[in-house]
Amino acid sequence: MDSTRIDDLEVRLSKLARVLTGEPRLSVSIGAGGPRVEHERFVLPSRVLKITKDGESIEDVEGEEALLTGYLDLLAARWRNSATHRLDTAQAGVTGRIAQVIEDRRVWRRLVADLPGAKRYMTCWRAQLAHDAARRWQTLTWPERLVWAFERTLWGEPPDVNERGASSLAAALRVLDVDQGPLAAARESDSTGASILAARAIVAGVRSLASGGANNMMQTARPIEALDDEAFAREFDEFGAQDDTEFALTLDGAPAAQATREPGAQTFDAAADAQTSAPGAVLSEADAAAPRAMRPESASARPQCSIPLTTAFDIVTDLTGSGDATAWRKLRALARAETGTLKTHLERVLKADELAHWKREQERGEIDRSALARLAVSRGYRTPFRVSTHASGRDAAVTLLLDLSGSMAGRKIELARLCAAALTDALMQLGFEAEVLGYSSVESPPMREYYERARAAGIDLGGYNRFVERLDLRVFKRFDARDASGLAVIECGHENPDGEALTWAAARLSARKARRRLLFVLSDGCPSTSDGDPAILRHDLQARVDEVSAQGIELVGIGIQDDSVEAFYPHAVVVRKLHELPAVAFATLSRMLARRL
Repeated sequence: MDSTRIDDLEVRLSKLARVLTGEPRLSVSIGAGGPRVEHERFVLPSRVLKITKDGESIEDVEGEEALLTGYLDLLAARWRNSATHRLDTAQAGVTGRIAQVIEDRRVWRRLVADLPGAKRYMTCWRAQLAHDAARRWQTLTWPERLVWAFERTLWGEPPDVNERGASSLAAALRVLDVDQGPLAAARESDSTGASILAARAIVAGVRSLASGGANNMMQTARPIEALDDEAFAREFDEFGAQDDTEFALTLDGAPAAQATREPGAQTFDAAADAQTSAPGAVLSEADAAAPRAMRPESASARPQCSIPLTTAFDIVTDLTGSGDATAWRKLRALARAETGTLKTHLERVLKADELAHWKREQERGEIDRSALARLAVSRGYRTPFRVSTHASGRDAAVTLLLDLSGSMAGRKIELARLCAAALTDALMQLGFEAEVLGYSSVESPPMREYYERARAAGIDLGGYNRFVERLDLRVFKRFDARDASGLAVIECGHENPDGEALTWAAARLSARKARRRLLFVLSDGCPSTSDGDPAILRHDLQARVDEVSAQGIELVGIGIQDDSVEAFYPHAVVVRKLHELPAVAFATLSRMLARRL
């Protein structure tokens, strides 16, 4: 969609949101990471529904608006009928996602009872979810597949034939679908608290399947055919244990086992209580054997740092000066057009700061006009000179770290490239040291072979969180280089292990001799890999941000249509409109550089 269409659509949907919720201050924006509620704003996903005609994909405008309306109805239903503050799924992990699925079905029923016409938009929303799941099925971890299988079961939707193994997942869930069982309680949920308790009961039921030697789940980074009962039992045993303690706090701060039951929750109290004393409260054999540094001192006993199985296959590619000179000149011209005025302003600020600092009464330097009278009347006066000192902001090294994940494809990576060019060109002209880096990860066949050999040898892999993906780290411009043409070859990769990349960039920056060190991270979402636990990746990034900040490096996160950076970085800026990215990034850099220590 072009920007004019987006603006018009946002205005229309904002009016609809205010009508549905009765809240006059609500607004709607279309951006990455939705659907979600941010204070008094609904964020809808910036996806475009496509239809196929004669083998070509064309835009379906009517279907797109119906889809966005469906997402809007979902957020409005949550706003009207759900205690959304108790469903912080970013912290709650698997249990929270299941609770949100239960809650969404509950609030939809209530919305459709009041507004029967919402069924049409619900159909669009469900169809889009099914399309996304089928497209990403091969990259989903087995807990994500299980959550989707549960969602289909709860909504009465049959598994897709393209979702390999989905039927066995649905069959496993049917074990829990008995009278007064957790699935029945989920269908009968009549409050947010009941949805949370039902989710915990379902997780407890799934984990209890381990005792029966169940063998119908998908294990991350491993072929379906290679599953064995022992490994499955371990994964079932750990399923959902990682986030139970944290998610229990959503029940108004009370421990889950002692929380007040809301009406409709009595049928599964025993299952919910069993969850608090389930095997997640005890160290598994794999966790007990893992190094102590990899394990938290909590009952969940899961690693909180993302430790790679090996770094032998990671690749660092130096692309400094490797870009086409003509492409770089065009990119630089566009960058200067975008931020030329801002650069001139920054230069004036730094110059004024520099001219305000002089060391007077010197024996060498330039003549100090204020000392001329004394020189004329005082015989033997020998210090009529002054020397300028460097401005505090000039003695700084700046690193720009770019998220090159697949979600950055298209307009995002184009503007990130332009943004990097604008910042780098200005910093070089102003005399600052600057480096531009990029990161992503991609599945490596040699690393997969290494993983399979380690597993076959019986090596304990419980303390690791990267198994088959190697890091793909790129240097587009080194600190000591004047040729920045490598920025013209900035392109997307696959996944984004932010924590490991941040440590790598910080180590390079720490090696530079400078009074100040600034590290800017451009990203459009939370860290993610196809073979890693998302919750561990988030904990890992937060821990590494704390470590880097403790080294005296000034960290700034710039979120591209996503506010995830606000949860991790001490200084964060979120860019909602893509075309504003270069200007916003440059303005943020200017504020940091002009700040005196």
